[in-house]
Amino acid sequence: MKFFKFILLFLLAGISFLAGLLSVSCAGHEANSMPAANLAPNPLPISFSSESNSEKINDLLDEIAELERSGVFRQGMGFIEAGLREKNGDFSGAVFAAYKELSYSYSQGEMSKEDIMSALLRIVDSEDFFGKESASQAALAIMAYFNERWDEAEEKLAEIITELDEPDSFPHWMLLSCYLEKKTEDRKTLNLYKVIRARYSQYPEYWYRGARAFSGNIAMEYAECCINLAPSGPFAGECRNLLAVHSGLKEEAGFLFKSKTEVEEIIFKAVSTSKPELLEPLLLLMDLPENPFTIYVLNSLKNLASDPLFNDYFNSCAASSKGRLLDRLLYICRS
Repeated sequence: MKFFKFILLFLLAGISFLAGLLSVSCAGHEANSMPAANLAPNPLPISFSSESNSEKINDLLDEIAELERSGVFRQGMGFIEAGLREKNGDFSGAVFAAYKELSYSYSQGEMSKEDIMSALLRIVDSEDFFGKESASQAALAIMAYFNERWDEAEEKLAEIITELDEPDSFPHWMLLSCYLEKKTEDRKTLNLYKVIRARYSQYPEYWYRGARAFSGNIAMEYAECCINLAPSGPFAGECRNLLAVHSGLKEEAGFLFKSKTEVEEIIFKAVSTSKPELLEPLLLLMDLPENPFTIYVLNSLKNLASDPLFNDYFNSCAASSKGRLLDRLLYICRS
């Protein structure tokens, strides 16, 4: 089988054979049937050439890295990077780049764990092709990571990563995540993880791993960032629990927690549609024992009390409430 096989052409760079293996038959990400335009809804500010040599490819990879560091990651960028790396003979790098694309989708709740594992097995189980050994090593390392076998993942990733890799590359981030998950208390490792945040500012799992590793206000900041990026993703639930715990409550209260950004969005929607009943999730949060998030909600809702529509709603809710919630609603109405 010829290794460099285009599954989809995209901006003259195309999607590589490896990217195709990782994307075919994944729910909602079927490369053979997905229009190219859907891979990146907005044009990427990168100039491609079908005659790119190794030096030009490296320049393009640098451009992609800088885009990521500026907080940009658009659907399809991982597959583009995979195609470029494969064309440059970096087969393990191509696998990591294609996995990055799928991992972003998984973080958003758009793919299942089974989808990801099936895609990775395609690399390991596919028939012989040029570059299979390094591609398979990368896929096996990713599988160990994805299944949270941290010791195995750390060992395999360390074997693949070279001194030439960027310190904030995706494999490096995965390796740092292994250290965090193994509860490494090394201050240097923790600081290195914080330093690379610019490149992963749009990546929910980056914030999730940090939220699990850090404590106090830093952990809450990371948890909120994860929730804001993917409120329905696979990591949001645990991040809400972490907000509860770091606020002094039991994690069982986590399902009621909203990030400050979510609070603002709920209030904006209620005000813009003149539907005060949309504030109900915030009243549930406000009924919890005092913590930074109930105080934030209390102060935010207090600003609405001057509007007769919302004041009537708060008084109506107070009539059927008791305890902490009643006291807080009365405080809002009298403000």
